[in-house]
Amino acid sequence: MAEPTTTTATALFIGSAAAVPMLTLFGMPLGLRADELLAGFAGALAAMVLLDSVPSSGDTLRELVRTTVRRVGVAVASAVLAGYCVPLIAALLGVPTAVELGLSFLLGGGAQRLFRAAIEGSAKRLEGKP
Repeated sequence: MAEPTTTTATALFIGSAAAVPMLTLFGMPLGLRADELLAGFAGALAAMVLLDSVPSSGDTLRELVRTTVRRVGVAVASAVLAGYCVPLIAALLGVPTAVELGLSFLLGGGAQRLFRAAIEGSAKRLEGKP
């Protein structure tokens, strides 16, 4: 059997390094890219730090723990929203792959406002208000 040529092996190595691994949970692929999740998480952290999007509710230990849990929840939810929605938005709008990380950062930063609007809209529909 012939040995693979150096250029073929180098091209295979370079191509495999450029591929971003997909995340799995218990052996099932989630369809999430780690780089988009990280960019969404960074956007959520930037919004919390710079815009104070999840303000603290007090100085007692109980309130600090409650605020920390809320902030972790917002960061994880923002990252997951960015991880799932950005590839869909990119496919629908024809956004280049190089722009997807910036879009993930922006969506992660604005995810709390999107969640709040969705929750308020569904609450109004359940109450029967227009």
